[in-house]
Amino acid sequence: MVDTLLTTQVEPRKTLIGWREWLTLPELGIPHIKAKVDTGAKTSALHAFYLESFERDGRPWVRFGVHPLQASLGNVVNCEAPVKDVRRVTDSGGHAEMRPVIETALLVQGEMRVIELTLTDRESMMFRMLLGRSALKRRFVVDSGKSFLLGGNRLHPVPA
Repeated sequence: MVDTLLTTQVEPRKTLIGWREWLTLPELGIPHIKAKVDTGAKTSALHAFYLESFERDGRPWVRFGVHPLQASLGNVVNCEAPVKDVRRVTDSGGHAEMRPVIETALLVQGEMRVIELTLTDRESMMFRMLLGRSALKRRFVVDSGKSFLLGGNRLHPVPA
């Protein structure tokens, strides 16, 4: 019997990322946020510890606060964004809730792309952000055994 090793080449236009990565959300003023790359989630999710709905120019908007660093309540980023939609989202524990959906820019290795984010309180969760399948498609391939393939940041460098 001959063992066959199957290997998959990453397409040249796709970036290999790990199961957790440091990301930037420049339109929201978030320079560094550690995200869990979650291929089981369709839409990405961002931690919002308060949500305040309002109207601007006759359109629905949301104002919210983000603690971008895990286990740190001292670093607060206050954000505003137009609401694209409100969707029923079921989390991995089977709990459903209605969440506002926004669109914002994601900056990865100098490349900007627009993604959808649902807003929810993730204070008790290990990661302040989930990067879901919709944000990954046609651009990223995930190596579930690796972390921080895109590098760290000046506050949280990747250990050598």
